[in-house]
Amino acid sequence: MSMIFGVPLAVLSGQLLIGVINGAFYALLSLGLAVIFGLLKIINFAHGAMYMLGAMATVILFDNLGVNYWVALFVAPLLVGALGVIIEYFLLRRIAGQDHIYSLLLTFGVALLLQGVLTNIYGVSGLRYAIPELFKGGVNLGFMFLPYYRAWVIVVALVVCLGTWFMIEKTKLGAYLRAGAEDAQLMQGFGINVPLLVSLTYGFGVMLAAFAGVLAAPIYSVTPVMGSHILITVFAVVVIGGLGSIGGAIITGILMGVIEGLTKTFYPPASTAVIFLVMVLVIMFRPSGLFGKEA
Repeated sequence: MSMIFGVPLAVLSGQLLIGVINGAFYALLSLGLAVIFGLLKIINFAHGAMYMLGAMATVILFDNLGVNYWVALFVAPLLVGALGVIIEYFLLRRIAGQDHIYSLLLTFGVALLLQGVLTNIYGVSGLRYAIPELFKGGVNLGFMFLPYYRAWVIVVALVVCLGTWFMIEKTKLGAYLRAGAEDAQLMQGFGINVPLLVSLTYGFGVMLAAFAGVLAAPIYSVTPVMGSHILITVFAVVVIGGLGSIGGAIITGILMGVIEGLTKTFYPPASTAVIFLVMVLVIMFRPSGLFGKEA
């Protein structure tokens, strides 16, 4: 059996695969956070709840309406995105321009409310969602077995992340969004409906979280508390990449997933803390993050 640093190649490959999959979720979630903070300056502590709602909506739509995975992949994020627009319009807009702590506390309260309501209805034991028929099974690569669904998650997450980066950085819509974040009054003077752009941007950010939730439903146990388990890790990823850095969120998310997977292979006790250790080091030596701009 092939060995690398005393670890069987199959074991190392399996942990790397898990790391890349986790990194794909970290990238999607941190990208949504980076979009919301970078363009709106909102610290969105409801992001984990939106991820959870995407997964819960997938299960609920299937159980009650028979909606299959492919329809849920589009419908669930749209429903959660619409909820995000409502939250921005009726709640976050009321504290626009205030200190960041107000958006943090408000979104944290929204997250607790959503989590509490769904916990009372569905409990915390977890709901299961079957892998789509198209992606059952896998392929033997010789050194590891690659499940088709895991490969799909990695590919579609990268496509969505890169598509979002291209839209924000390279298109006219992205230019409007970035300009509105810099000088809303100037954009209003040019006839741009900035409040509408803000609502749609927040809705799009939480849609990314909900999309990640739909992808996660066939892999992880779907519970009302699943968002709170991943939120702090994702915030650490965003800090490492640089608050508001779109490209940094994507690269750092995948990189931290791989580092976490390698740590599980060579020193498992540190795997739950390694991302936070990296965050501490980055804050000490580069407070703006690896890809963030210096203030």
